[in-house]
Amino acid sequence: MKKLSLHACFLNLSLLVLLPYSKASQADKLEELILSRSSQKPPVTLSWAEEDALKTHSSAYVASQEGQKQADKIAALPGQPYGVNFDQYSGYVTVDPKAGRALFYYFVESPYNPSTKPLVLWLNGGPGCSSLGYGAFEELGPFRINSDGKTLYRNKYAWNEVANVLFLESPAGVGFSYSNTTSDYDHSGDKPTAKDAYVFLINWLERFPEYKTRNFYITGESYAGHYVPQLAYTILVNNKFSQQNINLKGIAIGNAWIDDVTGTKGIVDYLWTHALNSDQTHELIEKYCDYSSENISQICSNATRRALTEKGNIDFYNIYAPLCHDSSLKNESSSGSVYDFDPCSDYYGEAYLNRPEVQLALHAKPTNWSHCSDLIDWNDSPTTILPVIKYLTDSNIVLWIYSGDTDARVPVTSSRYAINTLKLPIQVPWRPWYSGNEVGGYVVKYKGVTFVTVRGAGHLVPSWQPARALTLIFSFLYGSLPPASPWKGY
Repeated sequence: MKKLSLHACFLNLSLLVLLPYSKASQADKLEELILSRSSQKPPVTLSWAEEDALKTHSSAYVASQEGQKQADKIAALPGQPYGVNFDQYSGYVTVDPKAGRALFYYFVESPYNPSTKPLVLWLNGGPGCSSLGYGAFEELGPFRINSDGKTLYRNKYAWNEVANVLFLESPAGVGFSYSNTTSDYDHSGDKPTAKDAYVFLINWLERFPEYKTRNFYITGESYAGHYVPQLAYTILVNNKFSQQNINLKGIAIGNAWIDDVTGTKGIVDYLWTHALNSDQTHELIEKYCDYSSENISQICSNATRRALTEKGNIDFYNIYAPLCHDSSLKNESSSGSVYDFDPCSDYYGEAYLNRPEVQLALHAKPTNWSHCSDLIDWNDSPTTILPVIKYLTDSNIVLWIYSGDTDARVPVTSSRYAINTLKLPIQVPWRPWYSGNEVGGYVVKYKGVTFVTVRGAGHLVPSWQPARALTLIFSFLYGSLPPASPWKGY
């Protein structure tokens, strides 16, 4: 019987799950990566950061940031609503002056006692997708973009309600981030992304020194299942050798791609358990598919393809959500609603962030901005990030994995299968948690890892369930499990 590699099986998965949009989304970029890399690559090892730590720190570019904070302060964003009561900043931090490589950030302080609030870094995935376009303006940031592509409305469930939030466009080539050495774009990968993000942080903390001792957390989604743990690991290793200690307390990753084998099995099982394919197709998958094998049978490959065909034309990243049927900008002045996420929001964001007056207000170089960038060759993406997660749990870093339960691209089943491979003892059994008067999802606490589902949320959890996402992140930051009974909080 003909055998296919896991790489070829992913090809069958990826050909049939693209969004009906004309441009690549964050999850599409994840699929492109899986297609492009060889499944024979060895798993990540933990030696690279240990080996590079002294060299990274001794050669890391740390520049004087005098006057930069005030220069980065945003007077007002075009079209922002009346009554903005928090400070916001944006600009560039150089991470390699020789190459001319600089990363773009957007930072929003909390309107409520920011000096007492933790610092949270948010990273979107891809790889190659923007934390500004997705995280800041479609998910957890203080503003959403109206359908006119010109004006903003307030997100009352923004995460800066409970923290000071830093959005980073990474690596160079993504969004407004750039390099004057164009070959940098051809040599992107997990390791250089982690190293540049670390150099960004130590320089950003020089620019904002009041945050040097603040409790620091890293969050993100999708391929940030690689970015976030690897950056956390890089920080911990460099803290051993550096006098610039970053006060990392924890990480939280949502709908996170962390392991190829469990991720793939999780997708096909999710399809069947959510009535998106037939019993007959699933029986073939159960009988003939072993995703831990180097080779996948032709029967398995065909069955996987059939499973994806049977689901029909739905949004694979939120299986119950409407599709975007009209991507044109609207002229009406009515404001959008944070309670009703618009599936065409990508188009409004691209229009807004390409407006010259917006780029000027953000202190950005004139750029043909897009949500995701075409980084030609992603050179080092391990098939699993579980060894890094194990290292972090052994280092007593608070680690949460959360999952919107209507996402089929990185589904709740994939997350559960990945966590189960760690064989961690349960400390708090599975139970519902509440946001307001409704069940927000379910939570189980293992030794070292807390797993949280978010009911009714897709791949971009804060977009579809902003109130529940705020309850979740508040609990994460302040060291408690989400509420076990209805409450009047976030």
